[in-house]
Order: sequence, then C-alpha cells, then structure tokens
Amino acid sequence: MTLLAPVSGVLSALVALVVITAPTWACLLCFTTYSERLRICQFFVGMEGPALKKCEDAFTATFRGLQDTDINYDERGHLHDIFTQIVHSLQETALAQSEWEFWRAFRAAADTVKGDIEQLKEAPDCIPPCGVQEVSRRFHCHGCYSTLCDLPLDCPIQDIKVIRGDQAMFSCDVDFELPEEVTYSWKFVGGGLRTQDQTYFRELPGARGNVARIRPAQPKHHGTFCCVIAQEQRPLARLYFFLNVTGPPPRGETELQVSFREVVLWAQREVELIEPWTPSLGELLATPGALTPSNQRLLAAAAAFLVADPELEAQAPSHLLPKSWESGPPGPFSVQTPT
Repeated sequence: MTLLAPVSGVLSALVALVVITAPTWACLLCFTTYSERLRICQFFVGMEGPALKKCEDAFTATFRGLQDTDINYDERGHLHDIFTQIVHSLQETALAQSEWEFWRAFRAAADTVKGDIEQLKEAPDCIPPCGVQEVSRRFHCHGCYSTLCDLPLDCPIQDIKVIRGDQAMFSCDVDFELPEEVTYSWKFVGGGLRTQDQTYFRELPGARGNVARIRPAQPKHHGTFCCVIAQEQRPLARLYFFLNVTGPPPRGETELQVSFREVVLWAQREVELIEPWTPSLGELLATPGALTPSNQRLLAAAAAFLVADPELEAQAPSHLLPKSWESGPPGPFSVQTPT
C-alpha cells in the first residue's frame, strides 16, 4: 500500500496536467523522433514495463500546449535547435533523477520551450489585397505544415486617366516586402479592353523595370497594362492598369493634321481658273434697271453702228457699259469650280 501512494499521486498530477494544459502538443512531434522520445523514457523508467507507457503518455501530454503554435516560417531552424537541446537536456536529467521524477522534468522542459518560442521573430501579417507574400509564411505545429496568405495572385485593376499627348506612368509596386532578385515583365491588351484575363495579353519585350512610361499617350494606348512580379519565374503578384486616353489632340497636332489634309485634297482637285466676266448683250438687257433713258439712247447708237457694219461682234463695248457695272453687274453671283 505504501508503494501505491506515490503512484497514485503521480497519476493525479498527470491527469491535472492534462486537464489544465490545452490539448496541443504537435511541436514535439514535428521536431523530435519517436526513438528520441522513447529513449528518454527508457532512461527514466527502464527498458520495458507499464511505467514506460505512462512515461510516453506524460511526455506528449506535457507538450500539448504547443500543438497550435504558429511561428514564422523562417524560424523553423531555430525551433528545431530548441528541441534538439531539450532532448539532450532530458537525457541528462533522466540519468541523474529517480524513476518518478520524469513528469517534473517534462514540465520544466515544456516551460523552457514555450519561453524560447516567445522570443522568436513573429511572422508579419498578410497585407491585402493580393500577392504571394513569402515574408508572411507561417509554420503550424498542428500538422507540421506551412501556409501562405489566402490572397489572390491578381491585384485589382487601377484606373488611370490621361489627356491625349500627355505622359502616362505606371509604378509596379506592392505594399508587402518582396524577396531579393525579383524580375518585372509587362503585358498589354488594347482596343479599350478592361480585363484580367491573361489570354488576351501580349508581351511587351522592351519593358523590364518596375516603372513603365508612355510619352505621349495616344488613343492606341487605350487598354489594360499588366505588370508581373516574379522570382525565378514564379509569379508573386500581377498588377493591372487600365489606361483611358481622353480629350482632343494637342493644338499643334491638330493644326498639322488640318494642313496635311488640305495638301492631300489640293493634290486631288483641278486648278481653279477664275476668268473676267464679259456679259453678252442679252445678259445686260436682262439685268434689272438696265433700260434707263440714257442706256436706251446708247443702245440705239450701238444698233446704228451694227447696221452700218454687220462684221462687228454683237457684244456691248466696254466703254459703253454704265460706270456702276465696271466691276460687274449688280446682284449676287458665284464662281463654281470643279471638284
């Protein structure tokens, strides 16, 4: 009966430890092997027997508080080193302590590991709205796996307006930290198409930096530009810029286009010939206000000349025209030219 008392006390302590500690322990499984854990318990309680199973259960139960631990992925090496040191420390403790002191050693080791984990550098939070953010990768002890931010690769389209003839500039920057030696490439889809569908885009071989500039912006640039940030051909983010070119062309360009159009039209038309107007006698008589008394006398004199000399052309001499007609007859008129 005296031997059962210590055993009962140990079991009670283990049960209390399991209840108090959260059901988490997987960091122990991620960074130690079964053979390492078994060897520690064998050092404490012997090579076999019921006590060996109790030691193993106590070992895992003590570290349950670390199962849901998430750490910065880059700190995995440090956490592995922490558990390597704990394994060696427990082996030394097992060789120096009695059989029923293992649970105290496990609890002290778990507290040490917890304190060391708190000193590790935390993973930065994910920065929305997009991108593969390696700097925010986390390692999860529950399952021994890592995850990235649950964000899409494609960033929302940014709308940019520019007046025709001005400069348009796009900056391929993200808010999260990028790894070293990233590359930039650019794509374009014209025709005023606003899209993120990669099947429509074509490469722009000459653009390789993180800044693209169009000068001057023209209607043919109306469309969507895409910048791809990659590391070793692995895309990290795709940024989109929808360029809307508005407004008339610059004044200088407009004047040049008008001049060019006039030259083209001039080359297609015949030479315009504007001849002096020499009205016939009938046109003069048909003009309103032509048969005044003085004009009638002049016409009578002209008729007498024509009767005397039939060879004269039947056209009014210029010196017989009224002074008000010297620059043409009264009334509107137009000269039509062939087109």
